[in-house]
Amino acid sequence: MMKKLIYALISFGPVLALAQPAVPTFGSITTVANSLKTVINSVFPFLFALAILYFFWGLIEFVRSSGDIKKHEEGRTHMIYGIIAIAVMASIFGLVSWLQGTVGITGTETIKIPTLP
Repeated sequence: MMKKLIYALISFGPVLALAQPAVPTFGSITTVANSLKTVINSVFPFLFALAILYFFWGLIEFVRSSGDIKKHEEGRTHMIYGIIAIAVMASIFGLVSWLQGTVGITGTETIKIPTLP
């Protein structure tokens, strides 16, 4: 089951690669920092959804175990790890949002790299 999920996720790689320009155009370090910010902002919701799916996969295993102690424990373990992953990601998201509000960063401006005069 897990191998099928991994193969399904890998199969979307070419589709995502076609959405990118043929040659990356990095003009400066500011462009690289802004590109990195865009990638992180795009990947974070995907990882959050993956953690939720992992939890529900464990829940389905837990319910379907019907007397098999080993499967029952595997499902329980997957649910626990899913909850831990969701809690950690929500905490990090909250911490970053709080820090942005404290420092006064809205997230819409471009990143300015400090330079020497």
